[in-house]
Amino acid sequence: MEIWLIVVLVIAGIVLLVGIILLCWWIVTFNKFKSYQVGIEEAKSGIDVALTKRFDLLTKMFDITKGYAKHEKETLSEIVGLRQGIPTGTNVKDLSSINSKLDSEAKKIEVVFEKYPDLKANTLFLELQASSRDAEEHLQASRRLYNNNVRMYNELLVVFPSSIIAKHYHFVKSDFFEAEESKKADIKLTF
Repeated sequence: MEIWLIVVLVIAGIVLLVGIILLCWWIVTFNKFKSYQVGIEEAKSGIDVALTKRFDLLTKMFDITKGYAKHEKETLSEIVGLRQGIPTGTNVKDLSSINSKLDSEAKKIEVVFEKYPDLKANTLFLELQASSRDAEEHLQASRRLYNNNVRMYNELLVVFPSSIIAKHYHFVKSDFFEAEESKKADIKLTF
């Protein structure tokens, strides 16, 4: 064989090898873009789940706590009323009515005491605080995951040589998650 034929074959082999390497790199980089896009969508869904969980949890816990607080307030008011005793100058007919009422209230208080030997609202307030803290931490974790995925994707968009593929396929920059100004304020729970 002639030397020029060997040189041509070697050059053709090198060009083919470089072409295969470039094609593999192109495919891997393209797939990386697509993978980051899927990760961003998944993280966005995680934020939605965390927001829904926070809303549902806080709404339910708030309603339960509010109901218990009202129940305990009514129970304590009844107990205080019973402690004040029978008004002076009450006739026998009214005494009979008051006695029936006292018996009825005493039974309710016994049932309440048996069913709830200690006041529950305090515990529920603590659980509400813990649930609120847990929901906020879950939401923050979801936001961090989303922003991390967006950061990696956006970096791939602007870093050479992957920016060539980004421009070729018209990939666009994703926005970071930022809470609205109204959402940044703390939630006010009014009882």
